[in-house]
Amino acid sequence: MHLYLFSFIDYLYYVYLLYFIRTSKINLKATHEKLCYPVIRRLHKKMTIGIKFPGIKVDGDVIIDGHHRYLASLIAGVSLEVYPSYKTSATAVADWTAVEIVEEDWDTPAKILFHNQMDAQFNDMTIEAFNELLK
Repeated sequence: MHLYLFSFIDYLYYVYLLYFIRTSKINLKATHEKLCYPVIRRLHKKMTIGIKFPGIKVDGDVIIDGHHRYLASLIAGVSLEVYPSYKTSATAVADWTAVEIVEEDWDTPAKILFHNQMDAQFNDMTIEAFNELLK
């Protein structure tokens, strides 16, 4: 991790996230080998201020869709709904301790705005009210 890219608080959160993944019993299994730290951090911030999110999709105990939301929810102590889904023959389970948390932001500013608009809509609020909460 390039320490100069993050504030001290972000660095502490990053270290805690790695510690959490390496030491916690995580009930659902991952199917991604990499996850995006900035996405998890944004989701966590939103969850801690009360923003609700759609549930995640699982096949048994394997996450099909919602890895970032799932990790953020565990750290935030927030429950997410779980919806049944199906694995494909290409779905491979990854060990959480081997999942790489990358510092590169996978979302563009336009995609972040889109997610914020969708999150505001899901929470039945205007984008202005939503953005006010994020301050």
